[in-house]
Amino acid sequence: MLGRVFLVMFGEDPVCRACDLRDLGWFVDAEYEDGGQAFRIIKVEPPDVVVIDLTRRPSHGQEVARALRETATTRHLPLVAVDGDDAARQQVKAIAP
Repeated sequence: MLGRVFLVMFGEDPVCRACDLRDLGWFVDAEYEDGGQAFRIIKVEPPDVVVIDLTRRPSHGQEVARALRETATTRHLPLVAVDGDDAARQQVKAIAP
């Protein structure tokens, strides 16, 4: 096992990104609907890395990234933003370089 990853998505996962991460050897927790719920889970039980999918509702993903960076217990967590357009990824990068 490589470690624990928390996947934050908004909506369905038609390509099964969680499956891909599991196949690579990660233990995956995920939240597909509620960014606030994702934040609460991550805060209580921090994973090794957080992956934020920006395909749908990128502003919601950006807010999750902002909340994680503004909270002492989650500030250190590595954040990876995937998919979405360049502007959405750049905004997350500005929040969490």
